[in-house]
Amino acid sequence: MADLKSLEAEALYARCDPASLSFETTAELQDLEEVLGQDRAVESVHFAAGIKHDGYNLFALGPAGTGKHSVIGEILRRRAAGEAAPADWCYVNNFSDPQKPRALKLPPGRAAPLREDMQRLVDELRAAIPAAFESEDYTARARLIEEELKERQEQAFQALDEQAGERGITLVRTPTGFALAPIRDGAVLTPKQFNELPQEEQERLKKEIESLQEALQEKLREFPQWAREAREKVRALNQEVSRYAVGHLMEELRKCYEDLPEVLEYLDEVRSDLIDKAHEFLQAAAGGHGPGPEAAELQQAGTAAPGLRAYEVNVIVDAREAEGAPVVYEDNPTLANLIGRLEHISRFGALVTDFTLLRPGALHRANGGYLLLDARRLLMQPFAYEELKRVLRSSEIHIESAAQSLGLISTVSLEPEPIPVDVKIVLFGDRQMYYLLCAYDPDFESLFKVPADFEDRTLRDDATVSLYARQIATMARREEIRPLDRGGVARVIEHGSRLAGDAERLSVHLRGLADLLREADYWADSGKAKVIGAQHVQQAIDAQIRRADRLRERIQEEINRGTILIDTEGAVPGRINGLSVMQLDRYSFGRPTRITASVRLGRDEVVDIERRVELGGPLHSKGVLILAGFLGGRFAQSRPLSLSASLVFEQSYGGVDGDSASSTELYALLSALADAPVKQSLAVTGSVNQYGQVQAIGGVNEKIEGFFDVCAARGLNGEQGVLIPEANVKHLMLRADVVEAVRKKKFHVYPVATIDQGIEVLTGVPAGEAAADGSWPEGTFNARVAAKLDAYAAAARRYARPEPAEEEGEGAKETKP
Repeated sequence: MADLKSLEAEALYARCDPASLSFETTAELQDLEEVLGQDRAVESVHFAAGIKHDGYNLFALGPAGTGKHSVIGEILRRRAAGEAAPADWCYVNNFSDPQKPRALKLPPGRAAPLREDMQRLVDELRAAIPAAFESEDYTARARLIEEELKERQEQAFQALDEQAGERGITLVRTPTGFALAPIRDGAVLTPKQFNELPQEEQERLKKEIESLQEALQEKLREFPQWAREAREKVRALNQEVSRYAVGHLMEELRKCYEDLPEVLEYLDEVRSDLIDKAHEFLQAAAGGHGPGPEAAELQQAGTAAPGLRAYEVNVIVDAREAEGAPVVYEDNPTLANLIGRLEHISRFGALVTDFTLLRPGALHRANGGYLLLDARRLLMQPFAYEELKRVLRSSEIHIESAAQSLGLISTVSLEPEPIPVDVKIVLFGDRQMYYLLCAYDPDFESLFKVPADFEDRTLRDDATVSLYARQIATMARREEIRPLDRGGVARVIEHGSRLAGDAERLSVHLRGLADLLREADYWADSGKAKVIGAQHVQQAIDAQIRRADRLRERIQEEINRGTILIDTEGAVPGRINGLSVMQLDRYSFGRPTRITASVRLGRDEVVDIERRVELGGPLHSKGVLILAGFLGGRFAQSRPLSLSASLVFEQSYGGVDGDSASSTELYALLSALADAPVKQSLAVTGSVNQYGQVQAIGGVNEKIEGFFDVCAARGLNGEQGVLIPEANVKHLMLRADVVEAVRKKKFHVYPVATIDQGIEVLTGVPAGEAAADGSWPEGTFNARVAAKLDAYAAAARRYARPEPAEEEGEGAKETKP
């Protein structure tokens, strides 16, 4: 097998040549109107916004920071600008059932004028109604009714008095009512005078008084009826006056809303109620201290009323300033903030409410347009997600509290008429949340039928690089920072590939890009530069790493101090340097780890110590089983695999998962079997399949740099390097110091396609190729492994062979079946 060559420095970093950029600074570039690298997601957004059928709401999924909110918000705002403005909605009093306020729908911009007109009407009636009842005509007519009642009563008393006078009796008014008393010569007899009368006369007078008393009682029983008739006349007079005072004002108001039948119907109800309850305005005019005599009579003639608040208009949606359909983002999607709430006020120590205390929610504001919500925040709020689904299913918004909807309160409350809703919902979340909702919520897929899956990276080619430069220019202007020169843009593009973990891709993590530009502008400002250059971008990158790499630095210190055992010189069988990646938020770094293998005679068992102590995850265990499959497939075709082996990550005190170390573990195991020392100056990463092919892994840049830092701290000797899968070469975007060390041949990166290639680099022993009969060339690595396994197999057979039977003779024992 030909010697494997290490990679040249040019293969380790995909440089962006500033000379290839056709501008001096980003100030020359136009803003990027299109969305970079999100074609699929943008198509989904347009589709969801355009289709009018139920259930086609949108779930935007993807990593945080990819611009989901800004991209979708901008698309929807542009679309909404060309759509019809939403209708106005308001709640008004239901005069037939005040507990069930009515919802009125009006054309855009008409609800607020209606509210103002009703306020103006009430203000005018405050003056008009009391003035009408204080007019001379009303006073005279009301007094006439009162005088007619008094005259009728006086006439009745006079007739009775005349009748009594003819019988020697008179009608006397007392503080407690009326009484009948005998008279002589026009004077009422005293008890003494009455007792001096003849007995016959006394008896006659008593009988006359009793007779007249019955007549008096009969008249008095008629008085309430006469009073009721008078009150009816007062009521009719009051309604006539109220109708006059209210009528012309209402007619003027009706003319403003002749095109709105529902408003006219409401105004007719208002007029009827005003006529019946004009005493509310008299009370208001009296300052709450009670009406005058006529008003008191009016109040007796009227019925109870809710007060002047009954004539207010509670505007729920006001689209006066709307320019197209609404696009609403609710950052705190509680139940009340979504569907609205019913407030209460304290009155005389009790909490009371009415329709004027109904408050709108985000669904009201977004009605006729689009509502944007964060899925995680929505799901964290009690009952909010379930209520949102109910709104989407019923296409109606019911304002009610959580306690009311759950039946936890039994007090009388308002039941506002539901408002029809036509809204597109956009939920934002990560992919895991989307697929969890798909799996566990049976309603989810029927209500959110359109996913918009946002990418976190895009292809890096000439066209995309040009668009990326315009994206940088757009962000710089939006953030009001300095423009970037060509070198600065080129460095940002290179860093975009590093963030994507792929030399052929660019990260479209817009939040991270914006942060980098702002921080580069800070360093440019510190250096009094007019534009942001490559050095300022590099300063920002270095500062970001510096702020996050405390743990990486501590691990490197412990390796350099010998606390964590990692060798970078010499060669040892069964011991190899593996590479892993640690992730802390958005910062990741490589950590070298020693992996060892021990072998012995056994029964086809490769022990994963990490798994045995429950520190190894399922992916790591899978990798160990795969390498056991490789051993069996290559070396146990014609004999049993009489082997026991142990594999372990040394000085690992936490969980281990992933199969990126499976090739490393296989190298250690093969080295132990062949008793072939592995160069400790090399480190390895890569997974392996059962055919010995080395497969790509993640975090290749961080892993290489982690081992490079250990070697650099101890001194580069030209022998050190890293073995990576050949499939990972296209992902390389290494630090400048690593690239420079490779260029000077002080460090090496070997692209490995098979285990045999890796073995030759690690041990310096040719791997060898199997002959047709399955044998291996003498002296090769595989021949040494096969020889060890043959020896194990022979020993296993020897130990498995039963002991020969003792010869018959003296001392022999008879064996019975």
